[in-house]
Parts: sequence; C-alpha cells; structure tokens
Amino acid sequence: MSVNVERTIQIIEEIAGPIVTKEQLELIDVEYVQEGANWFLRVIIDKDGGIDIDDCGKISGIISKRLDELDPIKESYFLEVCSPGAEKPIKTAEDLTDSVGEYINVKTNVEIYEGKEFEGTLLSFDGFTLVLEIRIDSRKKKIEIPYEIVAKIRLAIQF
Repeated sequence: MSVNVERTIQIIEEIAGPIVTKEQLELIDVEYVQEGANWFLRVIIDKDGGIDIDDCGKISGIISKRLDELDPIKESYFLEVCSPGAEKPIKTAEDLTDSVGEYINVKTNVEIYEGKEFEGTLLSFDGFTLVLEIRIDSRKKKIEIPYEIVAKIRLAIQF
C-alpha cells in the first residue's frame, strides 16, 4: 500500500483548520508519520498563553468525529492532538518575522556553509534572507540563508 503523506497532510489541514479556528486556537502543524508498524496523525495546536489537556481533548473529539464522517485516510492510524512544545515549528514568513531574536533551528534543501542544518539566534529576516548568529567553537559568526532554500524552521532550545 502506497501512502501519499503530503496529500494526506493537505487534506487534514483543510479539515482541521476550520475546526481549530472556530475554537479560537491556532493550527500549528499536521504530521502524518509511520513509526514502526503504526501510522500517527498528529494535529499540533496552540493559543496565546498555551493550551492544556482540555483543549487537546476537545479538539481531538471534534476532529475524530469529522474524520469518521469523511473517512479520508484508508489505513489505520492513531490521532494525537498536542501542543507544539518548546520547539514550535515556524511555518510562515510572518511567524519568522515574529521570531526575530529567538534561538532557532534551520534545515535547508541544499548545502550551504558546508552544511544543511544550523542553529543560532535569528538576527533579522527581510522576507528573502534570514540572518543567523551561530557559534563555531567559541566564536560567533553571522550567516545569511536565502528563505527560498529553507526546508524547515523551528524554535530550538539553547544549551
């Protein structure tokens, strides 16, 4: 059985987005991943001040009922509704602009600066280029990453 993960995520975003918005929450991300023999559908939500177990339970119930009605996923899966945690994904250019000054992790589609993954403080973002301050050994260095080659960005925990 071939699973089109990207298409499944798109369908679930279309279903979950209005539900989450109606409950005055934000849809942060949707993941559809296979772990071992099992598939997991993760709907990641948030709101100002954070979410709690009641928020997750309520949204899980509403989404589960809607998925049962529409049956968009043919294989068996586990539905998880959860918070983004400390390493919240940064999904849009607007989110990225709001994250200036934050410590982030950036993964790129192509290798630059001899790598494809970087962690550092986001110094600026002009809509086209991220400027990160990273540490190499004990020195700080500024690097520029074109937004068009970014694969994923998330908040990171600085150690």
